[in-house]
Amino acid sequence: MSTHPLEEILHPQSIAVAGASDNPGSSGYGFTYHLIEYGYRGKIYPVNPRYPEILGMKAYPTIRDIPGPVDYVISAVPAAAVPNMLADCSQKGVKAVHLFTGRFSETGRQDAAELEQVILKQARKAGIRLIGPNCLGLYHPREGIAFGYDFPKEPGAVGLAAQSGGGALNFVYLASLRGVRFSKVISYGNALDLNECDFLDYFSQDAETKLIVMYIEGVRDSKRFFASLRQAAATKPVIILKGGRGQSGMRAAASHTAALAGSMKVWESLVAQAGAISAQDFDEMADLAVSFYFLPPVQGPRVGVVGGGGGPSVLAADQCEEAGLDVIPLPEEIREELKSQGISIWDWVGNPADSSIAGEASFSAGDMLRMMDRNQNFDILIGIIGEGSPGGKESIIARRKGDVKSFIKVKKEISKPLLVMVEEKSLGIKNHNHWRWRVMSEARTKLIAANIPVYPTMARAARAARKLVEYYRRRK
Repeated sequence: MSTHPLEEILHPQSIAVAGASDNPGSSGYGFTYHLIEYGYRGKIYPVNPRYPEILGMKAYPTIRDIPGPVDYVISAVPAAAVPNMLADCSQKGVKAVHLFTGRFSETGRQDAAELEQVILKQARKAGIRLIGPNCLGLYHPREGIAFGYDFPKEPGAVGLAAQSGGGALNFVYLASLRGVRFSKVISYGNALDLNECDFLDYFSQDAETKLIVMYIEGVRDSKRFFASLRQAAATKPVIILKGGRGQSGMRAAASHTAALAGSMKVWESLVAQAGAISAQDFDEMADLAVSFYFLPPVQGPRVGVVGGGGGPSVLAADQCEEAGLDVIPLPEEIREELKSQGISIWDWVGNPADSSIAGEASFSAGDMLRMMDRNQNFDILIGIIGEGSPGGKESIIARRKGDVKSFIKVKKEISKPLLVMVEEKSLGIKNHNHWRWRVMSEARTKLIAANIPVYPTMARAARAARKLVEYYRRRK
């Protein structure tokens, strides 16, 4: 069990939603609904003087009127109403307030920034910790707390701290579709009180969190942040996506969360020195999270690629090399093994192993992956399930299903990291039910269910693998 001060805050026994509503289009409705939908087991107190009841629960005019103790408050009231709400929280002994409430310093207005400071002083005097303002707050599946619709209800091992609420939503959806599950997700907005350093320190010693992911637009204290990042990265992988990298991005960050973004060169140097991993966008952040979540440590860059036709195999080799992986020639021992088994293409097949030239029922992609796994010359294995294939509908479907079954079986038998590229296209709505794309979607779903990391392109799989190689080399 964590001894960090955040531990108590993140496990509240009772939650009040200030500004709760029965209007499904309002944030006050959403926060209240999610506590019910995700199975929060503590006391839920909707607070709004205009309603006697909200979502089947008794509503209270103010936080002061709640009969029992209140640990945590979600604020969906206007900015001007926050000081009075905090005064009520002080009387009730509230430990933490999540300020979804925005329109503070991020507006650039002096009066709004001054009000934000008044609120901070008021909270500190009352011993109340603040998450936010201008943020979505906490997603803690084990506790049944969430801020988005259709998040996974089962917990996992990824801790996410995101300065952007939209970024947190985006990443949870992206990563969860690929099998990642979360310990806690914290959207923290303007970071008036609790900030990125607090969350890094917490995740670094949280037993439920095995991988830390962050989206940051700016930091309050660069010296403290570097120390926290270095300490966290020494205990577990830390992936960071920096928003506000260019001039226009810096301006957008300032108006989004009042973040002051600094030099990108200094930032990249800081992250590298601390031993963390930089991501360029949410897609790469998801690729890296999927890779760390499912793969064992990667020992080196020598890659074996299996599957795909002639052209795709050539491009796969190019993309792996461009990412910094080493596509080694097929070792002679494997050729001899193929020859001894009577495989007619023993002297023709290479690395990548082009599946279009196999043509033998006795020799499959799975067989080649097993040989590569046993061979000391390979560090990483990548399987390809491509869309293009000759033959009729039934044979193509059977082939794709066979590939999936083979990769799942191989995954259970081998020790080396296995990544799978399942080709993905951007489709119009009318194309989604076409059998060709449906079978690819089914392939992704089955592979993910088998805890196999899946990537939409070879380039993205190769870049993720290379960053894991670099990370584990540094750890050595």
